[in-house]
Amino acid sequence: MTTELNPFISAWKDNDTRIKQAFEELLAHLKTLDRTGLEFVARPTVSYSVRPKHDLQKKRQLFAMVDVIDDDPDNRWLSVCFYGEMITDPEEKGDLIPEGLLGEDGYCFDLDEYDPADMAYLKQRLTEAHANAPE
Repeated sequence: MTTELNPFISAWKDNDTRIKQAFEELLAHLKTLDRTGLEFVARPTVSYSVRPKHDLQKKRQLFAMVDVIDDDPDNRWLSVCFYGEMITDPEEKGDLIPEGLLGEDGYCFDLDEYDPADMAYLKQRLTEAHANAPE
């Protein structure tokens, strides 16, 4: 994965929204989660996606999707999505997307600028989804 991901990150010219920083922090957080593999899917002008999967996960091919939305490469934003039953959303920050995550209901959290509170919330959701992935 890093052979494809590193050139993408290196070439990314971040603007004042600090979305690149947010993406790198979420990626670093995912790398701290035990028994987690990461897949990188590049679809230029659409999205660049990191898809984590727990080694013990059998029901699905991922437990989250961290997408860099690339419809405007000069103004990228993040969409972090989860299967509906794998997370809670106590602050109701996510948007329910019926059949929006590989054909299943999911919650997506959009980030168009760096916010420390939103980052902490997303990291909590990633950890929660990771814990529920083997079920």
